[in-house]
Amino acid sequence: MTDNAWTRWPSREALGLTGTSRPRQALTWTVRALVLAMLLWGAFRDAPLRWWELGGAVAGLLVAAVAAWALYRTTLAHRLTPSLALFALLLATGIAATAIGLTVPALVIWCGCAVTALERLPFVAALPLGTLALAGYVVLDGDAWPATAATVTGLALAGYVLRLDAEARAQSLRLLTQERAARAAEAESAALAERARIAREIHDVLAHSLSAQLVHLEAARLLIERGAGRERILERVVAARGMAREGLAETRQALSALRGEVSSVEEFLSELVTVEDGAEVTVVGERRPLPAEASQTVRRVAQEALTNVRKHAPGARVHLRLEYARRHVRLEVRDSGGPPGEMSGTGGGYGLLGMRERAELLGGSLEAGPGEEGFVVTLKVPV
Repeated sequence: MTDNAWTRWPSREALGLTGTSRPRQALTWTVRALVLAMLLWGAFRDAPLRWWELGGAVAGLLVAAVAAWALYRTTLAHRLTPSLALFALLLATGIAATAIGLTVPALVIWCGCAVTALERLPFVAALPLGTLALAGYVVLDGDAWPATAATVTGLALAGYVLRLDAEARAQSLRLLTQERAARAAEAESAALAERARIAREIHDVLAHSLSAQLVHLEAARLLIERGAGRERILERVVAARGMAREGLAETRQALSALRGEVSSVEEFLSELVTVEDGAEVTVVGERRPLPAEASQTVRRVAQEALTNVRKHAPGARVHLRLEYARRHVRLEVRDSGGPPGEMSGTGGGYGLLGMRERAELLGGSLEAGPGEEGFVVTLKVPV
Protein backbone atom coordinates (compact mmCIF):
# COMPACT_ATOMS: atom_id res chain seq x y z
CA MET A 1 0.00 0.00 0.00
CA THR A 2 1.13 3.54 -0.67
CA ASP A 3 2.40 5.32 2.42
CA ASN A 4 -0.03 8.18 2.91
CA ALA A 5 -2.26 9.59 5.63
CA TRP A 6 -4.86 6.84 5.13
CA THR A 7 -2.60 3.81 5.11
CA ARG A 8 0.16 5.03 7.44
CA TRP A 9 0.38 3.50 10.89
CA PRO A 10 0.92 5.63 13.97
CA SER A 11 4.61 5.57 14.81
CA ARG A 12 5.94 2.93 17.19
CA GLU A 13 6.94 5.68 19.62
CA ALA A 14 3.29 6.79 19.70
CA LEU A 15 1.94 3.25 20.16
CA GLY A 16 4.46 2.30 22.83
CA LEU A 17 5.15 3.58 26.31
CA THR A 18 8.61 4.95 25.56
CA GLY A 19 8.98 8.43 26.98
CA THR A 20 6.02 8.01 29.36
CA SER A 21 6.96 8.25 33.01
CA ARG A 22 6.26 5.33 35.32
CA PRO A 23 3.86 7.32 37.55
CA ARG A 24 1.82 8.30 34.48
CA GLN A 25 1.72 4.69 33.27
CA ALA A 26 0.63 3.48 36.69
CA LEU A 27 -2.08 6.16 36.90
CA THR A 28 -3.40 5.28 33.43
CA TRP A 29 -3.68 1.57 34.15
CA THR A 30 -5.21 2.20 37.60
CA VAL A 31 -7.94 4.44 36.17
CA ARG A 32 -8.75 1.91 33.43
CA ALA A 33 -8.94 -0.94 35.92
CA LEU A 34 -11.23 1.02 38.26
CA VAL A 35 -13.60 2.03 35.46
CA LEU A 36 -13.77 -1.55 34.16
CA ALA A 37 -14.37 -2.94 37.67
CA MET A 38 -17.20 -0.47 38.34
CA LEU A 39 -18.88 -1.27 35.02
CA LEU A 40 -18.65 -5.02 35.55
CA TRP A 41 -19.86 -4.77 39.12
CA GLY A 42 -22.89 -2.77 37.97
CA ALA A 43 -23.60 -5.28 35.21
CA PHE A 44 -23.45 -8.33 37.47
CA ARG A 45 -25.47 -6.63 40.17
CA ASP A 46 -28.29 -5.63 37.84
CA ALA A 47 -28.37 -8.97 35.98
CA PRO A 48 -27.95 -11.90 38.40
CA LEU A 49 -26.47 -14.91 36.58
CA ARG A 50 -26.67 -18.63 37.12
CA TRP A 51 -23.41 -20.41 37.85
CA TRP A 52 -22.76 -21.55 34.27
CA GLU A 53 -23.55 -18.06 32.95
CA LEU A 54 -21.20 -16.59 35.53
CA GLY A 55 -18.49 -19.02 34.44
CA GLY A 56 -19.00 -18.02 30.83
CA ALA A 57 -18.85 -14.35 31.75
CA VAL A 58 -15.56 -14.84 33.59
CA ALA A 59 -14.16 -16.84 30.66
CA GLY A 60 -15.27 -14.13 28.24
CA LEU A 61 -13.65 -11.49 30.44
CA LEU A 62 -10.36 -13.40 30.40
CA VAL A 63 -10.57 -13.85 26.63
CA ALA A 64 -11.20 -10.12 26.18
CA ALA A 65 -8.25 -9.25 28.46
CA VAL A 66 -5.86 -11.56 26.61
CA ALA A 67 -7.11 -10.31 23.23
CA ALA A 68 -6.61 -6.68 24.32
CA TRP A 69 -3.04 -7.43 25.44
CA ALA A 70 -2.31 -9.25 22.17
CA LEU A 71 -3.86 -6.36 20.24
CA TYR A 72 -1.45 -3.95 21.94
CA ARG A 73 1.47 -6.11 20.79
CA THR A 74 0.30 -6.60 17.19
CA THR A 75 -0.49 -2.93 16.63
CA LEU A 76 2.87 -1.97 18.14
CA ALA A 77 4.50 -4.30 15.58
CA HIS A 78 2.34 -2.78 12.74
CA ARG A 79 0.82 -6.18 11.89
CA LEU A 80 -2.53 -5.48 10.28
CA THR A 81 -4.01 -8.97 9.72
CA PRO A 82 -3.54 -10.24 13.32
CA SER A 83 -4.83 -6.92 14.61
CA LEU A 84 -8.02 -7.21 12.55
CA ALA A 85 -8.51 -10.80 13.74
CA LEU A 86 -8.20 -9.70 17.38
CA PHE A 87 -10.66 -6.87 16.83
CA ALA A 88 -13.09 -9.41 15.36
CA LEU A 89 -12.62 -11.61 18.46
CA LEU A 90 -13.36 -8.68 20.76
CA LEU A 91 -16.49 -7.73 18.83
CA ALA A 92 -17.64 -11.35 18.96
CA THR A 93 -17.03 -11.34 22.71
CA GLY A 94 -19.28 -8.31 22.96
CA ILE A 95 -22.00 -10.08 21.01
CA ALA A 96 -21.72 -13.12 23.30
CA ALA A 97 -21.96 -10.87 26.37
CA THR A 98 -25.14 -9.38 24.95
CA ALA A 99 -26.60 -12.84 24.42
CA ILE A 100 -26.31 -13.74 28.11
CA GLY A 101 -27.61 -10.39 29.28
CA LEU A 102 -24.35 -8.58 30.07
CA THR A 103 -25.26 -5.41 28.24
CA VAL A 104 -22.91 -3.05 30.04
CA PRO A 105 -19.77 -5.16 29.43
CA ALA A 106 -20.75 -5.50 25.78
CA LEU A 107 -21.09 -1.72 25.48
CA VAL A 108 -17.71 -1.27 27.17
CA ILE A 109 -16.06 -3.72 24.73
CA TRP A 110 -17.56 -2.06 21.66
CA CYS A 111 -16.70 1.46 22.85
CA GLY A 112 -13.17 0.32 23.66
CA CYS A 113 -12.81 -1.26 20.21
CA ALA A 114 -13.94 1.95 18.51
CA VAL A 115 -11.54 4.19 20.48
CA THR A 116 -8.63 1.75 20.16
CA ALA A 117 -9.10 1.34 16.41
CA LEU A 118 -9.02 5.11 15.87
CA GLU A 119 -6.00 5.44 18.14
CA ARG A 120 -3.81 2.54 16.94
CA LEU A 121 -4.73 1.49 13.38
CA PRO A 122 -4.28 3.10 9.96
CA PHE A 123 -7.34 5.15 9.06
CA VAL A 124 -8.21 2.84 6.18
CA ALA A 125 -8.88 0.08 8.73
CA ALA A 126 -9.76 2.21 11.76
CA LEU A 127 -12.78 3.94 10.20
CA PRO A 128 -14.68 0.75 9.17
CA LEU A 129 -13.91 -0.95 12.48
CA GLY A 130 -14.80 2.11 14.51
CA THR A 131 -18.04 2.55 12.58
CA LEU A 132 -18.96 -1.10 13.11
CA ALA A 133 -18.25 -0.97 16.85
CA LEU A 134 -20.15 2.27 17.32
CA ALA A 135 -23.07 0.90 15.28
CA GLY A 136 -23.31 -2.00 17.74
CA TYR A 137 -23.31 0.51 20.57
CA VAL A 138 -26.12 2.50 18.94
CA VAL A 139 -28.25 -0.61 18.41
CA LEU A 140 -27.79 -1.85 21.98
CA ASP A 141 -27.92 1.47 23.81
CA GLY A 142 -31.34 2.33 25.22
CA ASP A 143 -30.82 6.09 25.69
CA ALA A 144 -32.54 8.81 23.68
CA TRP A 145 -31.02 9.48 20.28
CA PRO A 146 -29.50 12.90 21.20
CA ALA A 147 -27.59 11.30 24.09
CA THR A 148 -26.54 8.36 21.94
CA ALA A 149 -25.39 10.69 19.16
CA ALA A 150 -23.43 12.78 21.63
CA THR A 151 -21.79 9.66 23.09
CA VAL A 152 -20.86 8.31 19.66
CA THR A 153 -19.39 11.65 18.61
CA GLY A 154 -17.47 11.93 21.86
CA LEU A 155 -16.01 8.44 21.51
CA ALA A 156 -14.89 9.13 17.93
CA LEU A 157 -13.29 12.41 18.97
CA ALA A 158 -11.66 10.74 21.99
CA GLY A 159 -10.02 8.13 19.79
CA TYR A 160 -8.76 10.76 17.34
CA VAL A 161 -7.52 13.05 20.12
CA LEU A 162 -5.67 10.17 21.77
CA ARG A 163 -4.04 9.44 18.42
CA LEU A 164 -2.94 13.06 18.01
CA ASP A 165 -1.67 13.22 21.60
CA ALA A 166 0.36 10.04 21.14
CA GLU A 167 1.86 11.34 17.88
CA ALA A 168 2.75 14.64 19.55
CA ARG A 169 4.43 12.75 22.39
CA ALA A 170 6.30 10.59 19.87
CA GLN A 171 7.43 13.68 17.96
CA SER A 172 8.70 15.24 21.19
CA LEU A 173 10.52 12.02 21.99
CA ARG A 174 12.15 11.96 18.54
CA LEU A 175 13.20 15.58 18.88
CA LEU A 176 14.62 14.87 22.33
CA THR A 177 16.55 11.89 20.98
CA GLN A 178 17.92 13.99 18.12
CA GLU A 179 18.89 16.76 20.53
CA ARG A 180 20.72 14.30 22.77
CA ALA A 181 22.49 12.82 19.75
CA ALA A 182 23.44 16.32 18.60
CA ARG A 183 24.77 17.19 22.06
CA ALA A 184 26.76 13.97 22.17
CA ALA A 185 28.20 14.70 18.73
CA GLU A 186 28.98 18.27 19.79
CA ALA A 187 30.71 17.04 22.95
CA GLU A 188 32.72 14.53 20.93
CA SER A 189 33.64 17.22 18.41
CA ALA A 190 34.68 19.55 21.23
CA ALA A 191 36.81 16.80 22.77
CA LEU A 192 38.50 16.14 19.42
CA ALA A 193 39.08 19.85 18.91
CA GLU A 194 40.59 20.11 22.39
CA ARG A 195 42.88 17.17 21.70
CA ALA A 196 43.93 18.78 18.43
CA ARG A 197 44.59 22.05 20.25
CA ILE A 198 46.72 20.30 22.86
CA ALA A 199 48.64 18.45 20.15
CA ARG A 200 49.18 21.68 18.23
CA GLU A 201 50.42 23.51 21.33
CA ILE A 202 52.88 20.78 22.24
CA HIS A 203 54.01 20.50 18.62
CA ASP A 204 54.61 24.22 18.33
CA VAL A 205 56.53 24.36 21.59
CA LEU A 206 58.73 21.40 20.72
CA ALA A 207 59.25 22.57 17.14
CA HIS A 208 60.38 25.98 18.36
CA SER A 209 62.62 24.57 21.08
CA LEU A 210 64.19 21.88 18.93
CA SER A 211 64.72 24.32 16.06
CA ALA A 212 66.56 26.71 18.37
CA GLN A 213 68.67 23.88 19.77
CA LEU A 214 69.49 22.76 16.24
CA VAL A 215 70.78 26.25 15.46
CA HIS A 216 73.31 26.10 18.28
CA LEU A 217 74.26 22.45 17.82
CA GLU A 218 74.81 22.93 14.10
CA ALA A 219 76.92 25.99 14.85
CA ALA A 220 78.93 23.93 17.33
CA ARG A 221 79.45 21.27 14.65
CA LEU A 222 80.70 23.87 12.18
CA LEU A 223 83.05 25.30 14.81
CA ILE A 224 84.45 21.84 15.54
CA GLU A 225 85.02 21.19 11.82
CA ARG A 226 86.84 24.51 11.53
CA GLY A 227 88.98 23.76 14.57
CA ALA A 228 87.63 26.63 16.66
CA GLY A 229 88.61 27.10 20.27
CA ARG A 230 87.06 25.14 23.12
CA GLU A 231 85.43 28.22 24.60
CA ARG A 232 83.44 29.04 21.46
CA ILE A 233 82.27 25.45 21.08
CA LEU A 234 81.31 25.26 24.75
CA GLU A 235 79.37 28.49 24.38
CA ARG A 236 77.21 26.94 21.67
CA VAL A 237 76.63 23.74 23.66
CA VAL A 238 75.64 25.72 26.74
CA ALA A 239 73.27 27.78 24.62
CA ALA A 240 71.69 24.58 23.26
CA ARG A 241 71.28 23.31 26.82
CA GLY A 242 69.64 26.59 27.75
CA MET A 243 67.21 26.26 24.85
CA ALA A 244 66.33 22.76 26.05
CA ARG A 245 65.52 24.17 29.48
CA GLU A 246 63.46 26.92 27.91
CA GLY A 247 61.61 24.32 25.85
CA LEU A 248 60.65 22.42 28.98
CA ALA A 249 59.52 25.63 30.63
CA GLU A 250 57.48 26.57 27.57
CA THR A 251 55.88 23.13 27.53
CA ARG A 252 54.79 23.57 31.13
CA GLN A 253 53.52 27.03 30.30
CA ALA A 254 51.52 25.72 27.34
CA LEU A 255 49.92 23.07 29.54
CA SER A 256 49.13 25.74 32.12
CA ALA A 257 47.58 27.89 29.39
CA LEU A 258 45.36 25.00 28.36
CA ARG A 259 44.14 24.89 31.97
CA GLY A 260 43.65 28.66 32.03
CA GLU A 261 46.66 29.23 34.31
CA VAL A 262 48.83 31.56 32.26
CA SER A 263 50.41 34.99 32.53
CA SER A 264 49.29 37.85 30.30
CA VAL A 265 50.67 38.24 26.80
CA GLU A 266 52.44 41.48 27.76
CA GLU A 267 54.28 39.75 30.61
CA PHE A 268 55.24 36.89 28.34
CA LEU A 269 56.66 39.21 25.67
CA SER A 270 58.55 41.21 28.28
CA GLU A 271 60.14 38.05 29.66
CA LEU A 272 60.88 36.89 26.12
CA VAL A 273 62.86 39.99 25.15
CA THR A 274 64.87 40.09 28.40
CA VAL A 275 67.01 37.19 27.16
CA GLU A 276 67.54 38.83 23.76
CA ASP A 277 70.22 41.47 23.29
CA GLY A 278 68.88 44.55 21.53
CA ALA A 279 65.21 43.48 21.76
CA GLU A 280 62.36 45.64 23.06
CA VAL A 281 58.58 45.45 23.24
CA THR A 282 55.88 48.13 22.92
CA VAL A 283 52.20 47.66 23.85
CA VAL A 284 49.59 49.96 22.30
CA GLY A 285 45.89 50.16 23.10
CA GLU A 286 43.72 49.14 26.02
CA ARG A 287 45.06 45.93 27.49
CA ARG A 288 42.57 43.12 28.06
CA PRO A 289 42.62 39.33 28.46
CA LEU A 290 42.72 37.40 25.20
CA PRO A 291 41.04 34.09 24.36
CA ALA A 292 43.31 31.11 24.93
CA GLU A 293 43.77 30.33 21.21
CA ALA A 294 44.56 33.94 20.30
CA SER A 295 46.94 34.30 23.26
CA GLN A 296 48.86 31.16 22.39
CA THR A 297 49.10 32.16 18.73
CA VAL A 298 50.62 35.53 19.63
CA ARG A 299 53.16 33.83 21.90
CA ARG A 300 54.17 31.22 19.33
CA VAL A 301 54.57 33.75 16.52
CA ALA A 302 56.76 35.95 18.72
CA GLN A 303 58.96 32.98 19.64
CA GLU A 304 59.23 31.78 16.05
CA ALA A 305 60.08 35.26 14.78
CA LEU A 306 62.84 35.70 17.37
CA THR A 307 64.23 32.26 16.52
CA ASN A 308 64.41 33.27 12.87
CA VAL A 309 66.25 36.47 13.81
CA ARG A 310 68.84 34.46 15.76
CA LYS A 311 69.26 32.14 12.80
CA HIS A 312 69.33 34.58 9.89
CA ALA A 313 70.45 37.90 11.40
CA PRO A 314 72.23 37.31 14.73
CA GLY A 315 72.94 40.51 16.60
CA ALA A 316 70.18 42.48 14.88
CA ARG A 317 67.99 44.79 16.94
CA VAL A 318 64.42 43.50 17.30
CA HIS A 319 61.30 45.48 18.09
CA LEU A 320 58.02 43.78 19.05
CA ARG A 321 54.87 45.87 18.87
CA LEU A 322 51.62 44.52 20.33
CA GLU A 323 48.54 46.53 19.40
CA TYR A 324 45.08 46.04 20.94
CA ALA A 325 42.37 47.14 18.52
CA ARG A 326 38.61 46.97 19.00
CA ARG A 327 38.06 43.64 17.30
CA HIS A 328 41.53 42.23 16.83
CA VAL A 329 45.03 42.10 18.25
CA ARG A 330 48.07 42.79 16.06
CA LEU A 331 51.67 41.72 16.66
CA GLU A 332 54.53 43.10 14.62
CA VAL A 333 58.09 41.75 14.95
CA ARG A 334 60.61 43.90 13.08
CA ASP A 335 64.38 43.45 13.02
CA SER A 336 67.08 45.84 11.83
CA GLY A 337 68.74 43.29 9.57
CA GLY A 338 72.41 42.42 9.45
CA PRO A 339 74.93 40.00 8.01
CA PRO A 340 73.61 36.44 7.61
CA GLY A 341 74.48 34.01 10.36
CA GLU A 342 76.11 30.66 10.16
CA MET A 343 72.68 28.94 10.04
CA SER A 344 71.03 31.27 7.55
CA GLY A 345 70.99 28.61 4.87
CA THR A 346 69.25 25.95 6.98
CA GLY A 347 65.51 25.37 7.34
CA GLY A 348 62.75 25.74 4.85
CA GLY A 349 60.49 28.28 6.49
CA TYR A 350 58.08 25.66 7.85
CA GLY A 351 57.86 27.45 11.21
CA LEU A 352 56.26 30.55 9.72
CA LEU A 353 54.11 28.38 7.45
CA GLY A 354 52.73 26.58 10.51
CA MET A 355 52.12 29.92 12.24
CA ARG A 356 50.26 31.21 9.18
CA GLU A 357 48.03 28.12 9.13
CA ARG A 358 47.39 28.54 12.84
CA ALA A 359 46.38 32.19 12.39
CA GLU A 360 44.07 31.31 9.51
CA LEU A 361 42.32 28.70 11.64
CA LEU A 362 41.34 31.55 13.95
CA GLY A 363 40.20 33.76 11.08
CA GLY A 364 43.33 35.87 11.18
CA SER A 365 46.37 36.36 8.97
CA LEU A 366 50.15 36.32 9.08
CA GLU A 367 52.43 38.18 6.71
CA ALA A 368 56.20 37.86 6.59
CA GLY A 369 58.64 39.60 4.28
CA PRO A 370 61.45 42.13 3.93
CA GLY A 371 60.99 45.55 5.53
CA GLU A 372 62.81 48.85 5.14
CA GLU A 373 65.85 47.51 7.03
CA GLY A 374 65.42 43.87 7.87
CA PHE A 375 62.56 41.39 8.08
CA VAL A 376 59.01 42.00 9.31
CA VAL A 377 56.49 39.48 10.63
CA THR A 378 52.94 40.79 11.15
CA LEU A 379 50.21 38.77 12.87
CA LYS A 380 46.57 39.84 13.04
CA VAL A 381 44.07 37.74 15.03
CA PRO A 382 40.39 38.58 15.70
CA VAL A 383 39.32 38.62 19.36
